[in-house]
Amino acid sequence: MSSSNSKEIAVKAIGYIETPFDEKFAVPRQSSLISHGHFEIHFYPPYDREEAFAGIDGFSHLWISFLFDRNSDDEEFRPMVRPPRLGGNEYKGVFATRSPFRPNRLGLSVVRLKKVNNVSGHVSLVVEGADMVNGTPIVDIKPYICFVDSVPDAVSGFAPEAPKMQEVRFTDLALRQIEETGIAEFGNLIQEVLAQDPRPAYRAAHSDDRIYGVGLCGHDVKWCVKDGTFIVLRLEKKND
Repeated sequence: MSSSNSKEIAVKAIGYIETPFDEKFAVPRQSSLISHGHFEIHFYPPYDREEAFAGIDGFSHLWISFLFDRNSDDEEFRPMVRPPRLGGNEYKGVFATRSPFRPNRLGLSVVRLKKVNNVSGHVSLVVEGADMVNGTPIVDIKPYICFVDSVPDAVSGFAPEAPKMQEVRFTDLALRQIEETGIAEFGNLIQEVLAQDPRPAYRAAHSDDRIYGVGLCGHDVKWCVKDGTFIVLRLEKKND
């Protein structure tokens, strides 16, 4: 690591997260808006040693520091961004948003800890509600502590409340294909993802006849929007 006076600081990944999200388009814009699907943090040696996690099962939630590794290293700094919450039409300062296009590409999310796996002294963490692409590098883990991390009277600027969830329906074909995958809670996961409307903000504000595809659990989930209802049309298996 460089000296304290340097502008460069080295950060290393301590592991990665396994999620159902095959691409950025599928990822919820905030954590904890998803309750279905398998999310597991795997650690590289020596960070997977069981003594490093002693006492962690006493906490219900964790802070996860991670890297937006799908962003380009050579992207120029953008001081202003257009948050989807404002329809993608209004600019705000990047430090007043949770945009992934940040100077150091660092992300921070709260997740619920569901299970601590320990196989021959090597630990992984099963969590819930992570807003990260499959394989995202994990930089650090810290416990969430209610009396300091929760501020009931905090003001949330231009995002004062949770986004409105959309109605999602499935065709008979889609329901049959989902069942055939054998993936636990796959239908519930698809519903949660689409209910948050992953479309770009400029499209979400208008009627849309386009058929979209979203990558989840190795499948391309095809869907469209008709009269304000999100309809899951079919699943297509992705090529390995």
